[in-house]
Amino acid sequence: MSTVAIFGAGPGLGVALARRFGKAGFDVELVARSAARLRSFVDLLAAEGITARPVVADLADRAGHAALVADLGPVDLAVINGFVDQQSIRPVRDIDVDSMAAVFDGAVLGPLSLTRLLLPGMLARGAGAIVYGLGASARNPLPPLAGAGAAQASLRNYALSLNLDLASSGVYVGALTIGALIEGSDAQRTFDSDATARRGLQPERVDPGTLADIVWEMYTERTSAERTAGALAT
Repeated sequence: MSTVAIFGAGPGLGVALARRFGKAGFDVELVARSAARLRSFVDLLAAEGITARPVVADLADRAGHAALVADLGPVDLAVINGFVDQQSIRPVRDIDVDSMAAVFDGAVLGPLSLTRLLLPGMLARGAGAIVYGLGASARNPLPPLAGAGAAQASLRNYALSLNLDLASSGVYVGALTIGALIEGSDAQRTFDSDATARRGLQPERVDPGTLADIVWEMYTERTSAERTAGALAT
């Protein structure tokens, strides 16, 4: 039985990935900080006939990553979403050393820590995949998101470089860069409920099921190291 581990699982893409891979027969591991939220995801999926295991972990605590990965066991696909403190996301003129360091800690060093722990097992088996979820600012300069963009651009470069380095190993690494608001996500709910956040904007929206299908294609086809969704990411 193959296993997909979704790190930083949320109500949008996280649940959609669990649904897509669960229906394909994968064991599903949902990793996030809130036990209550994870239980709600597990119950929702169970009603659809999909079994998922909730794994409560604070991904910002890198000291706990080794025990977390050991608990998961062999992972065939790891989907790693950056975990960034929203208070650290600042427009370009307001970025300082401390805020940039905080963003890099969650958006780059956290995923790197998990990758370093997951890779040895995948390389030993000669099979496996890691897909990173990135925002549009990883590819295109967006001054309001410059801090997060700089960090995710670094992770994107790492992902694409790692993909090249592992080309003959049987292990695939890819990046899904999303330039739209994911329906059902925390970001979408905050945006729709906060007039200040909207500021008259009408961003493009994307169905998380569509994104989950893209990840499925990345995992099964392995023909491209990066896929994009939404105009802002292209």
